[in-house]
Amino acid sequence: MDISIVLITWRMKNLLEVLLSSLIKYSEGFTYEIILIDNNSQDGTVEMIKEKYPQIILIENEENKGVAKARNQGLALAKGRYRLILDADMELTENTIKHLFDYMEKDNTCGLIGARLTEPDGTMQFSCKRFPTLLSFVARRLESISAVRNSNLLRHHQMEDWDHNSIREVDYLIGACQFFRREVMEKIGVYDDQIFYGPEDIDYCLRVWRAGWKVVYYPFTSIIHHEQRMTKKSFFSKITVKHFIGIFHIFKKYNWKLTR
Repeated sequence: MDISIVLITWRMKNLLEVLLSSLIKYSEGFTYEIILIDNNSQDGTVEMIKEKYPQIILIENEENKGVAKARNQGLALAKGRYRLILDADMELTENTIKHLFDYMEKDNTCGLIGARLTEPDGTMQFSCKRFPTLLSFVARRLESISAVRNSNLLRHHQMEDWDHNSIREVDYLIGACQFFRREVMEKIGVYDDQIFYGPEDIDYCLRVWRAGWKVVYYPFTSIIHHEQRMTKKSFFSKITVKHFIGIFHIFKKYNWKLTR
């Protein structure tokens, strides 16, 4: 088995079906399995998977276990030499996974890689970033304010000073698309399940770097990301509070400074 594709979903039945259809269409040149963890969506997702995609390995959670715990459930079953984490709101338009697979096969110094992510209209998303400070995390929460959105602080964090048109080593890639080696997981473990939602992706990339591998942004293939931005929809929602708890956890974990 070349690649284990691990997906989690929570109340995204329609978007998930778009992703699955595109995965099956654009999956040539490698062997793979799909492992799906449903976080108690109760929106017809489980029934849809059983009816249309019986080949998928399905885990049905009786509650929403969040991101890290659910992904770890899938990773525990993974058999592939590589593991691909994708959000349920993604859509492939080309054989992107093969591009990432081929790069990893050629460069054994790379532990984790991610593709360019775009909006449905083709606008690039800032999916690779520099490790944040506490202040830049605050800025991200306030980016609807023009002065904050255009501040040097936020632009530096999001690497807006770079055109994103070349392969580059980066601090971290967002968890919407993280492709990594089995050996990485064997050495550093799985995602930090003390984080319910949000910065588990930062933590994992930091651990990849500290274990001696590189984290690489690969811009020559792309995936559409129908980004849901759940923590931005309501500042005082339960998911936003859990996100802030995760931020506090990761900074405390690394003595308040995130560096390689």
